[in-house]
Amino acid sequence: MEKVIFYAPDILETNTLPEDESSHCIRVLRKKQNDEILIADGKGHFYDAVITIPNPKHCGIEITSVIDEPKPWPNLLHIAFAPTKNIDRVEWFTEKATEIGIDRITPLLCRYSERKEIKPARIEKILVSAMKQSQKAFLPQLDAMTPFSDFVKKPFDGQKFIAHCYPSEKKLLKEVYKPGENVLILIGPEGDFSEQEVEEAVGNGFEAISLGNSRLRTETAALIACSTIQIINQK
Repeated sequence: MEKVIFYAPDILETNTLPEDESSHCIRVLRKKQNDEILIADGKGHFYDAVITIPNPKHCGIEITSVIDEPKPWPNLLHIAFAPTKNIDRVEWFTEKATEIGIDRITPLLCRYSERKEIKPARIEKILVSAMKQSQKAFLPQLDAMTPFSDFVKKPFDGQKFIAHCYPSEKKLLKEVYKPGENVLILIGPEGDFSEQEVEEAVGNGFEAISLGNSRLRTETAALIACSTIQIINQK
């Protein structure tokens, strides 16, 4: 049976689980002193530990071994997308992308964006839950909402793509992505990127790509982009 994973990003400094994880460990799972638990720091490490102080607010632990968990994919996968008006769809994408495997997520503020802000605390909890559920040791980085024009000017060491629906000669993502390369993919809002935004991205080194013939919702397009890269990079 798989162990329950507890998330503690600063476990080496504190030797204590965060309050919410302490409560789950002691109140919900009824763990006791000397019980063994498994901890992830979200930075690529698992820790075998035993409970020393079974306190539901600050559960003390002693680390017995450290497991360096190699990242299952060789590249950096960064997806920047315009959050949908329905926040449930945003949460669905972040959850599923974490399960599949992603390094960084940036919410974009675009000309046709229906959602102008997000609450990162709620999404962070979903990322942590998905990381633990999928038995991963890496927690994706969630950025603050970033204006499109500011974002496309930032440097990126890897391939850069923008998916849009305007009629033009575009190759499929799977045809132009080079396996193992770092990759950044832009996904627009329900009304798509503006033509000016597409031109601005291309002018800053992004290549226009297609994700197929179907007209996709924002969160579906973002997940297909994530899944395509991971399938290509499977060993």
